[in-house]
Amino acid sequence: MPQLNPAPWLTILVFSWLIFLTLLPPKVLSHNFPSDPASQNTKKPKTEPWNWPWH
Repeated sequence: MPQLNPAPWLTILVFSWLIFLTLLPPKVLSHNFPSDPASQNTKKPKTEPWNWPWH
């Protein structure tokens, strides 16, 4: 298997990651969901103990 010269590929890799890291995060973070889930009720529901017939 022939060995590749890493010099051009390393710079391509570094520049492509720099482009991805500078262009994509603002686009992803600015995305808004069409239906934002609203928090329902914050109080806990009242739970009642079970009546065990054998106890």
